[in-house]
Amino acid sequence: MAWSWRYEGTNGASVDGPGESFPSQADAESWIGQAWRELAASGVTSVALVEDDRVEYKMSLLPPAE
Repeated sequence: MAWSWRYEGTNGASVDGPGESFPSQADAESWIGQAWRELAASGVTSVALVEDDRVEYKMSLLPPAE
């Protein structure tokens, strides 16, 4: 089982991002915790954590609306 992130832009379309693969969910989540600011600065607005072909969850990289 390999874990990876799928990256999406403002219109929900897939965008290019690092092709990292992780042996565990915890490793993938640790990595996104360190990389999300750089991803957001490059235009990624949301990410989906994927195990093989199954989406575990999606989350926004945008700041919360005030």
